[in-house]
Amino acid sequence: MSHENLTGVEKVYVYEAPVRLWHWINMLAILVLAVTGYFIGNPLPTLSGEASDHYVMGTIRFLHFSAAYIFAVGFLGRIYWAFVGNSHSRELFYIPIWRASWWAGFIDELKWYVFLKKEPTKHEGHNPMAQFAMFFIFVLGSIMMIFTGFALYSEGSGLGSWQDTLFGWVIPLFGQSQDVHSWHRLGLWIITVFVIAHVYVAIREDIMSRQSMVSTMISGWRFFKDKR
Repeated sequence: MSHENLTGVEKVYVYEAPVRLWHWINMLAILVLAVTGYFIGNPLPTLSGEASDHYVMGTIRFLHFSAAYIFAVGFLGRIYWAFVGNSHSRELFYIPIWRASWWAGFIDELKWYVFLKKEPTKHEGHNPMAQFAMFFIFVLGSIMMIFTGFALYSEGSGLGSWQDTLFGWVIPLFGQSQDVHSWHRLGLWIITVFVIAHVYVAIREDIMSRQSMVSTMISGWRFFKDKR
């Protein structure tokens, strides 16, 4: 882990290049998945003329499936990097909830988010509250979306396909295909709300605290300004 001290500013290298690349590709994949997924569940009005002249829903489905593969492969790659990357690369998957100090940090951070503290506690990587949200909403939510999504995809790819072999069991587990559709769509809205909150918190941190947030996921370096 690299540290540098500039005049009035501490600089710490937090996010390695593969993590940053995954973050922004993942962001684009989620955006495409959310928009196309919404229209798959709520199709556009029927257009006049031959369907073959338009193929709008076919294009939407293609974009959805393509983004889904990128999202799933990227998620597997992110798990791999958690093993070979620096300590911050594991924070998405590792939450020490058995430690009293972690819960103390969680409560302390909650006070900052609800404006009961003037300054947040310094964290080089994810703070405890961010870890909690990233794991229980994003990581577990992503796993649920991948499993239910490929289970639904297996209905089109057919019996015996690799999608059916790996994920076909999900449909009877949930009850029936429509139930899987409902859970998959619920996951869309949960992740959408999470993304909105994630963007808000990141921008809020950049504006109100003395530590960088958005630029850190671009350069990899987190800056901490001294109090004046």
